[in-house]
Amino acid sequence: MACLSRYHHHHHPRGATWLSSPDEMLQHCPLSAHHRRLRDDDAEPIYLPSLSSAYRIFPVYAMGAPDPTPEPELDGPDPIWNAVRDEAKLEAEKEPILSSFLYASILAHDCLEQALAFVAANRLQNPTLLATQLMDIFCNVILHDKAIQRSIRLDVQAFKDRDPACLSYCSALLYMKGYHALQVHRVAHTLWHQGRKVLALALQSRVSEVFGVDIHPAAKIGEGILLDHGTGVVIGETAIVGNRVSLMHGVTLGGTGKEIGDRHPKVGEGALIGASATILGNIKIGEGAMIAAGSLVLKDVPPHCIAAGIPAKVISGLQEHDPSLTMKHDATKDFFTHVATNFRDEKPNGAQHPDRNEVNI
Repeated sequence: MACLSRYHHHHHPRGATWLSSPDEMLQHCPLSAHHRRLRDDDAEPIYLPSLSSAYRIFPVYAMGAPDPTPEPELDGPDPIWNAVRDEAKLEAEKEPILSSFLYASILAHDCLEQALAFVAANRLQNPTLLATQLMDIFCNVILHDKAIQRSIRLDVQAFKDRDPACLSYCSALLYMKGYHALQVHRVAHTLWHQGRKVLALALQSRVSEVFGVDIHPAAKIGEGILLDHGTGVVIGETAIVGNRVSLMHGVTLGGTGKEIGDRHPKVGEGALIGASATILGNIKIGEGAMIAAGSLVLKDVPPHCIAAGIPAKVISGLQEHDPSLTMKHDATKDFFTHVATNFRDEKPNGAQHPDRNEVNI
């Protein structure tokens, strides 16, 4: 699981062999209850895992759970998972060089939860935090939490609908680090509230290292969320992000100093936060509000309004109910009129110091 390089083995001290390529996985798997025997003769037998249990060929080390991967309880068909599998099959036909990767990441699994756990674990692994351990942790949480199962589907739908660079559900699951960071946060958030805070912080740290996204495990994040690009997003401990919110890269939901307690922003449903916007303190961003890119927000923003500037000011209302869904995150003509008016009003004061004005420009 940890590596797909050809014929590369890792040996566990107990003698369990980690098999690195899908071919090796199919040919040399250790005997377990999940394996079926291919031949019964005097030669050394070969065991082949079924697709539904291919991931189980690896030993489980974390927490010693007897079965960390129960069957998910989904009500009815799962159109998103069906779409992911169909897309993966098509991609494997188009790019045969990726067929082993697509098989191991998607086609070898029974459900979206297992595939997500596999992909995230392999992206976050390091020499001391093994992919097997991470997958065990992720499966233990996700497969026992229907709220997370719902959220991971609404989130992948948000990426597909709102990000024009997201070509398919499959590409979101495999390649979008904003999606990966968000789902690992959901796991860390659950662990935090289970009292496993050290493990939750370890996951936060690893996500920050690998993806450049830093979300405190205690932060509350709704569903149907888009972290577009994800790079540089920072969300503090007491922050709350409502449903259907879109956050562009470089967004900070931070505090204002060393105060403790409730000290981070609360972002209402359907809000759109533009690239590199900084929102500080225990303030409210109203439902359906839009924060223009590069703004510094220090005060509450009413619902369905545009705020822009440093410091940000409300410059107009919004006709759209949820700007996060339309992704029109420029400040439009009103913003530029606001900037031009301020520049015109302030210019006479600066005229007394022409040299300084020239330097500032």
